[in-house]
Amino acid sequence: MTHYTKSHLKMQEFSEVSECQGKILESENVWVHIQDLADYKTLLHLAALFNIHPLAVEDIFKKEQRPKIEPYEEQLFIVLGLPTIEDNTLKIRRVGLFLGKNYLISFCDGVNNPFTTLQKKLHKKNNTIQAHSIDYLFYTLVDSVIDQGFPLLESKGEEVENLEEILLFQPTRTELTHIHRLKRELLHLRRIFWPQREVVNALLHMESDLIRSDTQIYLRDCYDHSIQLMELLETYRDMAGNMLDLYLSSISNHTNEIMRVLTIISTIFIPLTFIVGVYGMNFESNNHNPWAMPELRWHYGYPIVWLVMISIVIGLLVFFKKRKWF
Repeated sequence: MTHYTKSHLKMQEFSEVSECQGKILESENVWVHIQDLADYKTLLHLAALFNIHPLAVEDIFKKEQRPKIEPYEEQLFIVLGLPTIEDNTLKIRRVGLFLGKNYLISFCDGVNNPFTTLQKKLHKKNNTIQAHSIDYLFYTLVDSVIDQGFPLLESKGEEVENLEEILLFQPTRTELTHIHRLKRELLHLRRIFWPQREVVNALLHMESDLIRSDTQIYLRDCYDHSIQLMELLETYRDMAGNMLDLYLSSISNHTNEIMRVLTIISTIFIPLTFIVGVYGMNFESNNHNPWAMPELRWHYGYPIVWLVMISIVIGLLVFFKKRKWF
């Protein structure tokens, strides 16, 4: 829990939600962050303590809850998705924010706190968060969650570029599996970023006493970031979609290269096979048969045949080279 005013800051850590009771009204602005909220009884206790609506409680506990916004009488509730890479696997962590008149409640599943950097920023003197009201902190948390999508998309962009280079030269079935996994991950990200953009857009145009007009100016920048995320995501999705065609084309070209080499080898050996087949019939030369094979009795017959076959090979290679067939 963090209590702060423009000139005062106090942070406290509690192991139980009940310890927060009575502390919420001690300061002008109160920020309560709850990490790895998995116990339903603890969640109900939290709801009773901060007067959270039962429908919002259900949304908090849903592991596959899509980003959404729900305004209540005295609170504004939003759910966002925080994409992370854990053990080389894409994971979407849920981040929930409850904005009240003088308090902000945030929760996130998982072990790692995504707002550690912001908590350290609050300890710095003359920080912008402490100089504003609680709705500015609300904007800061939303912007932090959205901005964490940029490094993830950059890593996916590098992955797309590396995969594209491999597909041009050495495509294998491993790359095909990689393509399908990448497409699924980008589709999963789209299911998060698209409704998340709508959440920020709703915040920007919402008429609420909980969000001041000067804070809505900052939300415009937040909305712009969400649009940039969607544009990057759609670009990488198009590139990943074209990779399957690139894979098939590369495999086809690779097969054609192999067939071309085999065809050239076969073409070279066709006349050689014909020659050795003719002279392999062994019709020896004799005085009674004018159609016999006198070459079999020639002194230099064997090297002459080799010379003819080598000349044919060289001639065919020169012909293929001029035609640029290899």
